[in-house]
Amino acid sequence: MIALKCGVAGVGYLGQHHARLYAALPQTELVGVYDVDARRAKKIAAEHGTRVFSSLEELGAACDAVSVVAPTDYHCAVAQTLLAQGCHLLIEKPLCSNLEEAEIILAAAKQHERIVQVGHIEHFNPVMSFLEKNVTDPRFITCDRLAPFKQRGLEVSVVLDLMIHDIGVILQLVKSPLERVDAVGVEVLTKTEDIANARLTFANGCVANINASRVSLKPVREIRVFQSNAYLSLNFAEQKGHLIRKTKLGLRKKNVPIEKGEPLALELAAFAEAIQTRVAPKVDGQLGKTALEVALQVTAKIKESAAKGK
Repeated sequence: MIALKCGVAGVGYLGQHHARLYAALPQTELVGVYDVDARRAKKIAAEHGTRVFSSLEELGAACDAVSVVAPTDYHCAVAQTLLAQGCHLLIEKPLCSNLEEAEIILAAAKQHERIVQVGHIEHFNPVMSFLEKNVTDPRFITCDRLAPFKQRGLEVSVVLDLMIHDIGVILQLVKSPLERVDAVGVEVLTKTEDIANARLTFANGCVANINASRVSLKPVREIRVFQSNAYLSLNFAEQKGHLIRKTKLGLRKKNVPIEKGEPLALELAAFAEAIQTRVAPKVDGQLGKTALEVALQVTAKIKESAAKGK
């Protein structure tokens, strides 16, 4: 199969890894990069022996597919430009900043008959593959996603920056309508929430409790799932964990057999495969929009809780 001609729009901290993997994967060819910071674009292009494009339009015209790794508030404009050029897109999470922009992106993708995949990377973590096979009737889920403070992703709150990862994972595992959202959050170092807690209640009775922080001393990415026959505790970062089952002799614990892999490489390979086979990606634009909608409900509840506390 002919390699897809791929590009990257935005080669900051995360975009540089998209470029690295497009250059390395057998099913993709890194055609070039674009960034508003010309010096940065030149540096990343030189590392992979590719070219720098002077505009999004030029990048789009040369590519079959592009990763959009710009700040969230630019996603909609960048996506529209590249879709008009006929590119399939992988848009880093969150899909965009609001539901109106999400509708614009999805409508443009439909108009131009192009695939939009959203970069909810944990869906391609081998841990998620194990969860999808073993979580059958979740009753209670807890997620902790903590990260040290960094000077990036600050155009959105911690809910859209970090918690949205776990929102997407939970929606995929529970597969039931969301009935209630409760949430609290606080500002610490920025003008939006840096620490947040959300409680999601689903129609089937499942409850999920999510903690997110971007002002922690050490990173944590963990999930625990409780169901009638088992308790699963898994670490997304270390790609390991354990499963406890109830047997006639009592509780039995065993380590989870996970074949480790780089989630971003798996995500980009799946993106390429979706384009080449013309099948819907695992995390399509609609799922990205749904996760965004829930994340926005969480931020609205945080504002409501803060207003009540005054």
